[in-house]
Amino acid sequence: MLVRGLAPDGHLDPGGLVEVLGRDRTGRVLWFTLWSAALGTLLSLVLGLPVAYALFRVAVPGARVLRALTLVPFVLPTVVVGAAFRALLGEGGLLGFLGWDGTPAAIVAALVFFNISVVVRVVGGAWAGLDPRAEEAAAALGASPARVLLTVTLPALRPALASAAAVVFLFCSTAFGVVLTLGGLRYATVETEIYLLTRAFDLPAAACLSLVQVVTVVALLAVLGRLRGRAGDAVPVDRVPPRPRRARRGDVPALVVTGLVVLATALPIVGLAVASLQVRGEWTLANYRALDEPGITTALDVPVLTALRNSLQVAVDATWMALLLGLLVALVVTRRARSRPERVARGLLDGFFMLPLGVSAVVLGFGLLVTVARPPLALRDEPLLVPLVQALVALPLVVRTLVPVLAGIDDRQRQAAASLGASPARTLLVVDLPVVWRPLLAAAGFAFATSLGEFGATSFLSRPDHPTLPVVIGRLLGSPGTTGAQSNPGMAMAAAVVLAATVTAVVLVVERLRVPSVGAV
Repeated sequence: MLVRGLAPDGHLDPGGLVEVLGRDRTGRVLWFTLWSAALGTLLSLVLGLPVAYALFRVAVPGARVLRALTLVPFVLPTVVVGAAFRALLGEGGLLGFLGWDGTPAAIVAALVFFNISVVVRVVGGAWAGLDPRAEEAAAALGASPARVLLTVTLPALRPALASAAAVVFLFCSTAFGVVLTLGGLRYATVETEIYLLTRAFDLPAAACLSLVQVVTVVALLAVLGRLRGRAGDAVPVDRVPPRPRRARRGDVPALVVTGLVVLATALPIVGLAVASLQVRGEWTLANYRALDEPGITTALDVPVLTALRNSLQVAVDATWMALLLGLLVALVVTRRARSRPERVARGLLDGFFMLPLGVSAVVLGFGLLVTVARPPLALRDEPLLVPLVQALVALPLVVRTLVPVLAGIDDRQRQAAASLGASPARTLLVVDLPVVWRPLLAAAGFAFATSLGEFGATSFLSRPDHPTLPVVIGRLLGSPGTTGAQSNPGMAMAAAVVLAATVTAVVLVVERLRVPSVGAV
Protein backbone atom coordinates (compact mmCIF):
# COMPACT_ATOMS: atom_id res chain seq x y z
CA MET A 1 0.00 0.00 0.00
CA LEU A 2 2.86 2.39 0.85
CA VAL A 3 4.65 1.66 -2.40
CA ARG A 4 1.57 2.18 -4.54
CA GLY A 5 0.63 5.32 -2.65
CA LEU A 6 3.99 7.05 -2.25
CA ALA A 7 5.59 5.84 -5.47
CA PRO A 8 2.73 5.16 -7.90
CA ASP A 9 4.98 5.44 -10.97
CA GLY A 10 7.93 3.63 -9.41
CA HIS A 11 9.64 6.77 -8.10
CA LEU A 12 9.25 8.26 -4.62
CA ASP A 13 7.33 11.53 -4.70
CA PRO A 14 7.98 13.54 -1.48
CA GLY A 15 5.98 16.42 -2.91
CA GLY A 16 2.85 14.29 -2.83
CA LEU A 17 3.45 13.57 0.85
CA VAL A 18 3.79 17.26 1.63
CA GLU A 19 0.67 18.07 -0.40
CA VAL A 20 -1.42 15.54 1.55
CA LEU A 21 -0.17 16.80 4.92
CA GLY A 22 -0.97 20.36 3.86
CA ARG A 23 -4.64 19.67 3.11
CA ASP A 24 -7.17 21.35 5.41
CA ARG A 25 -9.06 18.07 5.73
CA THR A 26 -5.89 16.23 6.81
CA GLY A 27 -5.18 18.87 9.45
CA ARG A 28 -8.70 18.57 10.85
CA VAL A 29 -8.45 14.77 10.91
CA LEU A 30 -5.11 14.79 12.71
CA TRP A 31 -6.31 17.36 15.24
CA PHE A 32 -9.56 15.48 15.93
CA THR A 33 -7.63 12.22 16.36
CA LEU A 34 -5.21 13.86 18.78
CA TRP A 35 -7.65 15.68 21.04
CA SER A 36 -10.35 12.98 21.09
CA ALA A 37 -7.79 10.28 21.94
CA ALA A 38 -6.16 12.49 24.57
CA LEU A 39 -9.51 13.37 26.18
CA GLY A 40 -10.65 9.75 26.08
CA THR A 41 -7.37 8.71 27.73
CA LEU A 42 -7.65 11.37 30.44
CA LEU A 43 -11.25 10.48 31.29
CA SER A 44 -10.42 6.77 31.30
CA LEU A 45 -7.64 7.41 33.83
CA VAL A 46 -9.73 9.70 36.02
CA LEU A 47 -12.65 7.25 36.16
CA GLY A 48 -10.56 4.08 36.14
CA LEU A 49 -8.35 4.96 39.12
CA PRO A 50 -11.08 4.84 41.80
CA VAL A 51 -12.55 1.71 40.23
CA ALA A 52 -9.13 0.01 40.27
CA TYR A 53 -8.73 0.93 43.94
CA ALA A 54 -12.20 -0.28 44.93
CA LEU A 55 -12.00 -3.60 43.06
CA PHE A 56 -8.39 -4.51 43.92
CA ARG A 57 -7.74 -3.00 47.37
CA VAL A 58 -11.12 -3.03 49.12
CA ALA A 59 -13.15 -6.10 50.10
CA VAL A 60 -16.09 -5.37 47.78
CA PRO A 61 -18.75 -8.11 47.62
CA GLY A 62 -18.67 -9.72 44.18
CA ALA A 63 -15.40 -8.02 43.23
CA ARG A 64 -14.43 -10.86 40.90
CA VAL A 65 -17.71 -10.61 39.00
CA LEU A 66 -17.39 -6.83 38.80
CA ARG A 67 -13.86 -7.14 37.44
CA ALA A 68 -15.15 -9.50 34.76
CA LEU A 69 -17.96 -7.06 33.89
CA THR A 70 -15.50 -4.19 33.50
CA LEU A 71 -13.58 -6.31 30.98
CA VAL A 72 -16.61 -6.95 28.76
CA PRO A 73 -16.75 -3.49 27.08
CA PHE A 74 -13.13 -3.77 25.97
CA VAL A 75 -13.62 -7.08 24.19
CA LEU A 76 -16.87 -6.06 22.51
CA PRO A 77 -16.41 -5.45 18.78
CA THR A 78 -16.03 -1.75 18.03
CA VAL A 79 -18.96 -1.86 15.63
CA VAL A 80 -21.14 -3.25 18.46
CA VAL A 81 -20.02 -0.43 20.76
CA GLY A 82 -20.88 2.09 18.05
CA ALA A 83 -24.28 0.51 17.53
CA ALA A 84 -24.92 0.48 21.29
CA PHE A 85 -24.17 4.19 21.63
CA ARG A 86 -26.31 5.03 18.61
CA ALA A 87 -29.18 3.15 20.25
CA LEU A 88 -28.54 4.82 23.61
CA LEU A 89 -28.08 8.40 22.40
CA GLY A 90 -30.23 8.44 19.28
CA GLU A 91 -33.81 9.62 18.96
CA GLY A 92 -35.95 7.53 21.28
CA GLY A 93 -32.89 6.17 23.13
CA LEU A 94 -32.59 6.08 26.91
CA LEU A 95 -30.26 9.12 26.85
CA GLY A 96 -31.53 10.69 23.65
CA PHE A 97 -32.51 13.83 25.59
CA LEU A 98 -28.81 14.72 25.96
CA GLY A 99 -28.60 15.62 22.27
CA TRP A 100 -25.21 13.91 21.87
CA ASP A 101 -26.13 11.82 18.83
CA GLY A 102 -23.76 12.60 15.96
CA THR A 103 -21.46 14.76 18.12
CA PRO A 104 -17.87 14.36 19.34
CA ALA A 105 -19.25 13.87 22.86
CA ALA A 106 -20.76 10.55 21.77
CA ILE A 107 -17.44 9.43 20.27
CA VAL A 108 -15.43 10.34 23.39
CA ALA A 109 -18.00 8.67 25.66
CA ALA A 110 -17.78 5.49 23.59
CA LEU A 111 -13.97 5.58 23.72
CA VAL A 112 -14.05 5.84 27.51
CA PHE A 113 -16.60 3.02 27.72
CA PHE A 114 -14.39 0.88 25.51
CA ASN A 115 -11.06 1.51 27.28
CA ILE A 116 -11.71 2.07 30.98
CA SER A 117 -11.20 -1.64 31.64
CA VAL A 118 -7.56 -1.32 30.49
CA VAL A 119 -6.92 1.22 33.26
CA VAL A 120 -8.75 -0.91 35.82
CA ARG A 121 -6.78 -4.05 34.94
CA VAL A 122 -3.29 -2.54 34.53
CA VAL A 123 -3.41 -0.08 37.43
CA GLY A 124 -5.50 -2.37 39.65
CA GLY A 125 -3.06 -5.23 39.19
CA ALA A 126 -0.12 -2.98 40.09
CA TRP A 127 -2.03 -1.47 43.03
CA ALA A 128 -2.79 -4.93 44.39
CA GLY A 129 0.92 -5.71 44.48
CA LEU A 130 1.98 -2.56 46.38
CA ASP A 131 3.36 -3.00 49.87
CA PRO A 132 0.81 -1.22 52.13
CA ARG A 133 3.43 -0.48 54.79
CA ALA A 134 4.70 2.61 52.98
CA GLU A 135 1.19 4.10 52.97
CA GLU A 136 0.66 3.11 56.60
CA ALA A 137 3.95 4.75 57.62
CA ALA A 138 3.00 7.99 55.87
CA ALA A 139 -0.40 7.98 57.58
CA ALA A 140 1.23 7.30 60.97
CA LEU A 141 3.41 10.39 60.45
CA GLY A 142 0.28 12.51 60.08
CA ALA A 143 -0.24 12.61 56.31
CA SER A 144 -3.86 12.93 55.22
CA PRO A 145 -5.33 10.27 52.87
CA ALA A 146 -5.06 12.72 49.97
CA ARG A 147 -1.41 13.42 50.75
CA VAL A 148 -0.64 9.70 51.05
CA LEU A 149 -2.21 9.18 47.63
CA LEU A 150 -0.24 12.02 46.03
CA THR A 151 3.15 11.45 47.66
CA VAL A 152 3.30 7.66 48.15
CA THR A 153 0.75 5.73 46.11
CA LEU A 154 0.71 7.56 42.78
CA PRO A 155 4.54 7.73 42.48
CA ALA A 156 4.66 3.97 43.04
CA LEU A 157 1.97 3.48 40.39
CA ARG A 158 3.61 5.83 37.87
CA PRO A 159 4.92 3.07 35.53
CA ALA A 160 1.52 1.32 35.50
CA LEU A 161 -0.31 4.63 34.95
CA ALA A 162 1.99 5.59 32.08
CA SER A 163 1.66 2.14 30.52
CA ALA A 164 -2.13 2.22 30.81
CA ALA A 165 -2.25 5.75 29.36
CA ALA A 166 -0.10 4.75 26.37
CA VAL A 167 -2.23 1.66 25.63
CA VAL A 168 -5.50 3.57 25.99
CA PHE A 169 -4.28 6.39 23.76
CA LEU A 170 -3.27 3.80 21.19
CA PHE A 171 -6.70 2.15 21.27
CA CYS A 172 -8.58 5.48 21.28
CA SER A 173 -6.75 6.67 18.19
CA THR A 174 -7.44 3.40 16.31
CA ALA A 175 -11.07 2.68 17.34
CA PHE A 176 -12.26 2.25 13.77
CA GLY A 177 -15.79 0.89 14.20
CA VAL A 178 -16.70 3.31 17.00
CA VAL A 179 -15.74 6.45 15.07
CA LEU A 180 -17.09 5.27 11.72
CA THR A 181 -20.46 4.38 13.26
CA LEU A 182 -20.83 7.49 15.42
CA GLY A 183 -18.91 10.10 13.42
CA GLY A 184 -19.82 9.21 9.85
CA LEU A 185 -18.20 11.52 7.32
CA ARG A 186 -18.26 14.59 9.55
CA TYR A 187 -15.92 13.44 12.31
CA ALA A 188 -13.01 11.25 11.22
CA THR A 189 -9.86 9.99 12.87
CA VAL A 190 -6.75 8.86 11.00
CA GLU A 191 -8.13 5.32 11.09
CA THR A 192 -11.48 6.11 9.49
CA GLU A 193 -9.93 8.63 7.09
CA ILE A 194 -7.64 5.91 5.72
CA TYR A 195 -10.74 3.79 5.14
CA LEU A 196 -12.60 6.61 3.37
CA LEU A 197 -9.58 7.52 1.24
CA THR A 198 -8.98 3.94 0.14
CA ARG A 199 -12.66 3.62 -0.75
CA ALA A 200 -12.20 6.74 -2.89
CA PHE A 201 -8.97 5.24 -4.37
CA ASP A 202 -6.92 8.21 -3.14
CA LEU A 203 -3.94 5.98 -2.37
CA PRO A 204 -1.30 8.73 -1.92
CA ALA A 205 -3.33 10.35 0.87
CA ALA A 206 -4.17 6.98 2.46
CA ALA A 207 -0.50 5.97 2.33
CA CYS A 208 0.57 9.27 3.88
CA LEU A 209 -1.79 8.86 6.83
CA SER A 210 -0.80 5.20 7.15
CA LEU A 211 2.84 6.26 7.42
CA VAL A 212 1.95 8.81 10.11
CA GLN A 213 0.08 6.13 12.05
CA VAL A 214 2.87 3.55 11.75
CA VAL A 215 5.47 6.01 13.03
CA THR A 216 3.21 6.96 15.96
CA VAL A 217 2.54 3.32 16.84
CA VAL A 218 6.23 2.41 16.75
CA ALA A 219 7.00 5.33 19.08
CA LEU A 220 4.26 4.29 21.52
CA LEU A 221 5.38 0.67 21.48
CA ALA A 222 8.92 1.82 22.25
CA VAL A 223 7.59 3.78 25.22
CA LEU A 224 5.62 0.74 26.38
CA GLY A 225 8.74 -1.41 26.11
CA ARG A 226 10.69 0.97 28.35
CA LEU A 227 7.84 1.11 30.84
CA ARG A 228 7.63 -2.69 30.95
CA GLY A 229 11.36 -2.76 31.57
CA ARG A 230 10.95 -0.48 34.58
CA ALA A 231 7.88 -2.07 36.09
CA GLY A 232 8.67 -5.69 35.21
CA ASP A 233 7.66 -7.46 32.03
CA ALA A 234 4.46 -9.00 33.33
CA VAL A 235 2.20 -6.78 35.36
CA PRO A 236 -0.13 -9.17 37.21
CA VAL A 237 -3.27 -7.62 35.78
CA ASP A 238 -5.55 -10.43 36.96
CA ARG A 239 -4.08 -10.74 40.44
CA VAL A 240 -6.70 -10.53 43.18
CA PRO A 241 -5.58 -8.51 46.25
CA PRO A 242 -4.22 -11.12 48.68
CA ARG A 243 -5.79 -9.52 51.73
CA PRO A 244 -8.30 -6.85 50.72
CA ARG A 245 -9.22 -4.77 53.71
CA ARG A 246 -12.69 -3.86 54.81
CA ALA A 247 -14.20 -0.68 53.45
CA ARG A 248 -13.70 2.51 55.46
CA ARG A 249 -15.46 5.84 55.47
CA GLY A 250 -12.76 7.31 53.25
CA ASP A 251 -13.45 4.67 50.60
CA VAL A 252 -17.01 5.90 49.99
CA PRO A 253 -16.12 8.22 47.05
CA ALA A 254 -14.28 5.42 45.26
CA LEU A 255 -17.14 3.00 45.87
CA VAL A 256 -19.67 5.54 44.57
CA VAL A 257 -17.62 6.16 41.42
CA THR A 258 -17.33 2.38 40.94
CA GLY A 259 -21.11 1.98 41.18
CA LEU A 260 -21.64 4.78 38.67
CA VAL A 261 -19.08 3.31 36.25
CA VAL A 262 -20.71 -0.13 36.45
CA LEU A 263 -24.10 1.49 35.79
CA ALA A 264 -22.68 3.49 32.89
CA THR A 265 -21.15 0.31 31.50
CA ALA A 266 -24.53 -1.42 31.55
CA LEU A 267 -26.51 1.46 29.99
CA PRO A 268 -25.28 1.13 26.37
CA ILE A 269 -25.85 -2.62 26.45
CA VAL A 270 -29.36 -2.12 27.81
CA GLY A 271 -30.01 0.56 25.20
CA LEU A 272 -28.85 -1.82 22.48
CA ALA A 273 -31.15 -4.57 23.71
CA VAL A 274 -34.12 -2.17 23.94
CA ALA A 275 -33.56 -0.87 20.40
CA SER A 276 -33.38 -4.43 19.07
CA LEU A 277 -36.83 -5.15 20.50
CA GLN A 278 -38.60 -2.14 18.98
CA VAL A 279 -39.94 -1.21 15.54
CA ARG A 280 -41.71 2.13 15.10
CA GLY A 281 -41.87 2.47 18.87
CA GLU A 282 -43.63 -0.86 19.41
CA TRP A 283 -42.22 -3.88 21.21
CA THR A 284 -41.66 -6.85 18.93
CA LEU A 285 -39.34 -9.75 18.15
CA ALA A 286 -39.56 -9.04 14.42
CA ASN A 287 -35.94 -7.88 14.22
CA TYR A 288 -34.75 -11.19 15.67
CA ARG A 289 -37.08 -13.32 13.54
CA ALA A 290 -35.74 -11.56 10.44
CA LEU A 291 -32.15 -12.60 11.20
CA ASP A 292 -32.62 -15.99 9.53
CA GLU A 293 -34.90 -14.93 6.66
CA PRO A 294 -33.20 -14.85 3.23
CA GLY A 295 -33.84 -11.82 1.04
CA ILE A 296 -35.46 -9.88 3.89
CA THR A 297 -33.56 -6.71 2.91
CA THR A 298 -31.73 -5.52 -0.18
CA ALA A 299 -28.81 -4.43 2.02
CA LEU A 300 -27.70 -8.06 2.45
CA ASP A 301 -26.92 -10.97 0.16
CA VAL A 302 -27.26 -13.60 2.90
CA PRO A 303 -29.32 -13.96 6.12
CA VAL A 304 -27.74 -12.54 9.26
CA LEU A 305 -27.44 -15.93 10.96
CA THR A 306 -25.56 -17.20 7.94
CA ALA A 307 -23.11 -14.34 8.50
CA LEU A 308 -22.81 -15.46 12.14
CA ARG A 309 -21.93 -18.98 10.99
CA ASN A 310 -19.38 -17.47 8.61
CA SER A 311 -17.89 -15.50 11.52
CA LEU A 312 -17.62 -18.60 13.69
CA GLN A 313 -15.95 -20.56 10.90
CA VAL A 314 -13.51 -17.74 10.17
CA ALA A 315 -12.79 -17.29 13.90
CA VAL A 316 -11.84 -20.96 14.26
CA ASP A 317 -9.36 -20.70 11.38
CA ALA A 318 -7.97 -17.38 12.63
CA THR A 319 -7.54 -18.82 16.14
CA TRP A 320 -5.39 -21.78 15.13
CA MET A 321 -3.30 -19.53 12.88
CA ALA A 322 -2.76 -16.96 15.65
CA LEU A 323 -1.99 -19.68 18.23
CA LEU A 324 0.50 -21.45 15.97
CA LEU A 325 2.41 -18.30 15.06
CA GLY A 326 2.01 -16.71 18.52
CA LEU A 327 3.37 -19.78 20.31
CA LEU A 328 6.36 -19.95 17.97
CA VAL A 329 7.09 -16.23 18.50
CA ALA A 330 6.70 -16.54 22.28
CA LEU A 331 9.04 -19.54 22.41
CA VAL A 332 11.69 -17.71 20.38
CA VAL A 333 11.62 -14.40 22.29
CA THR A 334 11.64 -16.03 25.76
CA ARG A 335 14.60 -18.36 25.23
CA ARG A 336 17.77 -17.23 26.98
CA ALA A 337 19.91 -15.08 24.70
CA ARG A 338 23.59 -16.05 24.53
CA SER A 339 24.85 -12.68 23.29
CA ARG A 340 23.83 -9.04 23.17
CA PRO A 341 23.06 -9.06 19.40
CA GLU A 342 20.82 -12.08 19.92
CA ARG A 343 19.03 -10.33 22.78
CA VAL A 344 18.51 -7.23 20.62
CA ALA A 345 17.24 -9.37 17.74
CA ARG A 346 14.75 -11.12 20.00
CA GLY A 347 13.51 -7.76 21.31
CA LEU A 348 13.05 -6.44 17.79
CA LEU A 349 11.17 -9.60 16.83
CA ASP A 350 8.87 -9.20 19.83
CA GLY A 351 8.21 -5.56 18.91
CA PHE A 352 7.62 -6.38 15.25
CA PHE A 353 4.84 -8.82 16.06
CA MET A 354 3.25 -6.21 18.33
CA LEU A 355 2.75 -3.78 15.42
CA PRO A 356 -0.70 -5.14 14.41
CA LEU A 357 -1.91 -4.01 17.84
CA GLY A 358 -1.86 -0.38 16.78
CA VAL A 359 -1.37 -0.26 13.03
CA SER A 360 -4.70 0.37 11.39
CA ALA A 361 -6.64 -2.79 10.63
CA VAL A 362 -7.68 -0.90 7.52
CA VAL A 363 -4.01 -0.68 6.50
CA LEU A 364 -3.60 -4.42 7.08
CA GLY A 365 -6.77 -5.26 5.18
CA PHE A 366 -6.30 -2.93 2.24
CA GLY A 367 -2.57 -3.59 2.07
CA LEU A 368 -3.22 -7.32 1.91
CA LEU A 369 -5.89 -6.74 -0.70
CA VAL A 370 -3.63 -4.81 -3.08
CA THR A 371 -0.78 -7.27 -2.44
CA VAL A 372 -2.73 -10.39 -3.41
CA ALA A 373 -4.94 -8.86 -6.08
CA ARG A 374 -2.71 -9.86 -8.99
CA PRO A 375 0.03 -12.38 -9.83
CA PRO A 376 2.28 -13.73 -8.48
CA LEU A 377 0.08 -13.62 -5.35
CA ALA A 378 -3.39 -13.79 -6.88
CA LEU A 379 -5.06 -15.00 -3.68
CA ARG A 380 -8.08 -12.67 -3.62
CA ASP A 381 -10.62 -15.50 -3.61
CA GLU A 382 -8.76 -17.80 -1.22
CA PRO A 383 -11.06 -18.77 1.71
CA LEU A 384 -8.21 -18.43 4.23
CA LEU A 385 -7.46 -14.80 3.32
CA VAL A 386 -9.90 -13.31 5.86
CA PRO A 387 -8.79 -15.68 8.67
CA LEU A 388 -5.17 -14.76 7.88
CA VAL A 389 -5.65 -11.02 8.38
CA GLN A 390 -7.78 -11.62 11.50
CA ALA A 391 -5.02 -13.86 12.89
CA LEU A 392 -2.56 -10.97 12.39
CA VAL A 393 -4.89 -8.64 14.31
CA ALA A 394 -5.18 -11.13 17.20
CA LEU A 395 -1.50 -12.10 17.22
CA PRO A 396 -0.27 -9.42 19.72
CA LEU A 397 -2.79 -10.54 22.35
CA VAL A 398 -1.67 -14.14 21.94
CA VAL A 399 2.01 -13.24 22.19
CA ARG A 400 1.58 -10.98 25.23
CA THR A 401 -0.52 -13.63 27.00
CA LEU A 402 2.09 -16.37 26.47
CA VAL A 403 5.38 -14.45 26.82
CA PRO A 404 5.14 -13.64 30.58
CA VAL A 405 4.27 -17.26 31.37
CA LEU A 406 7.05 -18.79 29.28
CA ALA A 407 9.55 -16.20 30.55
CA GLY A 408 8.74 -17.25 34.11
CA ILE A 409 9.83 -20.86 33.59
CA ASP A 410 13.25 -21.56 35.10
CA ASP A 411 15.54 -22.44 32.20
CA ARG A 412 17.39 -24.88 34.47
CA GLN A 413 14.38 -27.21 34.23
CA ARG A 414 14.84 -27.40 30.46
CA GLN A 415 18.56 -27.97 30.90
CA ALA A 416 17.92 -30.76 33.41
CA ALA A 417 15.49 -32.47 31.04
CA ALA A 418 17.96 -32.21 28.18
CA SER A 419 20.79 -33.61 30.34
CA LEU A 420 18.59 -36.63 31.08
CA GLY A 421 18.29 -37.30 27.35
CA ALA A 422 15.03 -35.55 26.52
CA SER A 423 14.77 -34.23 22.97
CA PRO A 424 13.76 -30.57 22.42
CA ALA A 425 10.23 -31.71 21.53
CA ARG A 426 9.95 -33.84 24.67
CA THR A 427 11.37 -31.01 26.80
CA LEU A 428 8.67 -28.76 25.41
CA LEU A 429 6.01 -31.34 26.32
CA VAL A 430 7.18 -32.12 29.87
CA VAL A 431 8.48 -28.70 30.98
CA ASP A 432 6.68 -25.94 29.07
CA LEU A 433 3.30 -27.46 28.24
CA PRO A 434 2.16 -28.21 31.83
CA VAL A 435 2.72 -24.54 32.70
CA VAL A 436 1.45 -22.95 29.53
CA TRP A 437 -1.69 -24.93 28.70
CA ARG A 438 -4.10 -22.69 30.66
CA PRO A 439 -2.65 -19.45 29.23
CA LEU A 440 -2.74 -21.13 25.83
CA LEU A 441 -6.48 -21.75 26.23
CA ALA A 442 -6.92 -18.14 27.34
CA ALA A 443 -4.96 -16.93 24.32
CA ALA A 444 -7.21 -19.06 22.11
CA GLY A 445 -10.24 -17.42 23.69
CA PHE A 446 -8.90 -13.91 23.13
CA ALA A 447 -7.98 -14.72 19.52
CA PHE A 448 -11.42 -16.20 18.92
CA ALA A 449 -13.21 -13.20 20.45
CA THR A 450 -11.00 -10.74 18.56
CA SER A 451 -11.68 -12.52 15.29
CA LEU A 452 -15.44 -12.55 15.88
CA GLY A 453 -15.49 -8.79 16.25
CA GLU A 454 -12.89 -7.74 13.66
CA PHE A 455 -14.38 -5.19 11.27
CA GLY A 456 -11.77 -2.88 9.72
CA ALA A 457 -9.65 -5.33 7.73
CA THR A 458 -12.51 -7.74 7.08
CA SER A 459 -14.62 -5.01 5.49
CA PHE A 460 -12.13 -4.96 2.60
CA LEU A 461 -11.55 -8.68 2.21
CA SER A 462 -14.88 -10.43 2.84
CA ARG A 463 -16.87 -11.36 -0.25
CA PRO A 464 -20.47 -10.11 -0.56
CA ASP A 465 -21.76 -13.68 -0.59
CA HIS A 466 -19.66 -14.67 2.45
CA PRO A 467 -19.72 -11.71 4.88
CA THR A 468 -18.94 -11.87 8.58
CA LEU A 469 -21.38 -10.62 11.21
CA PRO A 470 -19.58 -7.29 11.97
CA VAL A 471 -19.58 -6.49 8.24
CA VAL A 472 -23.32 -7.24 8.07
CA ILE A 473 -23.97 -4.99 11.07
CA GLY A 474 -22.07 -2.17 9.39
CA ARG A 475 -24.08 -2.58 6.19
CA LEU A 476 -27.39 -2.57 8.05
CA LEU A 477 -26.45 0.53 10.04
CA GLY A 478 -25.53 2.25 6.78
CA SER A 479 -28.89 1.38 5.17
CA PRO A 480 -31.61 3.11 7.18
CA GLY A 481 -35.14 2.13 6.37
CA THR A 482 -37.95 -0.24 7.25
CA THR A 483 -38.85 -3.43 5.44
CA GLY A 484 -42.06 -5.13 6.47
CA ALA A 485 -42.30 -5.73 10.20
CA GLN A 486 -38.66 -4.88 10.91
CA SER A 487 -36.12 -2.15 10.15
CA ASN A 488 -32.54 -2.36 8.94
CA PRO A 489 -31.17 -0.49 11.99
CA GLY A 490 -33.33 -2.69 14.23
CA MET A 491 -31.91 -5.81 12.58
CA ALA A 492 -28.44 -4.32 13.08
CA MET A 493 -29.17 -3.90 16.80
CA ALA A 494 -30.47 -7.46 17.05
CA ALA A 495 -27.40 -8.79 15.23
CA ALA A 496 -25.18 -6.70 17.52
CA VAL A 497 -26.88 -8.23 20.58
CA VAL A 498 -26.20 -11.73 19.22
CA LEU A 499 -22.56 -10.86 18.49
CA ALA A 500 -22.07 -9.18 21.88
CA ALA A 501 -23.55 -12.18 23.71
CA THR A 502 -21.28 -14.58 21.82
CA VAL A 503 -18.13 -12.56 22.48
CA THR A 504 -19.06 -12.01 26.14
CA ALA A 505 -19.58 -15.72 26.69
CA VAL A 506 -16.14 -16.47 25.25
CA VAL A 507 -14.46 -13.81 27.41
CA LEU A 508 -16.16 -14.97 30.61
CA VAL A 509 -14.84 -18.48 29.95
CA VAL A 510 -11.35 -17.00 29.49
CA GLU A 511 -11.77 -15.01 32.70
CA ARG A 512 -12.33 -18.26 34.57
CA LEU A 513 -8.81 -19.33 33.58
CA ARG A 514 -7.41 -16.37 35.56
CA VAL A 515 -4.32 -15.64 33.49
CA PRO A 516 -2.87 -12.26 32.40
CA SER A 517 -5.24 -10.74 29.83
CA VAL A 518 -5.55 -7.53 27.83
CA GLY A 519 -3.78 -5.45 30.43
CA ALA A 520 -0.58 -7.42 29.89
CA VAL A 521 -0.25 -5.80 26.48
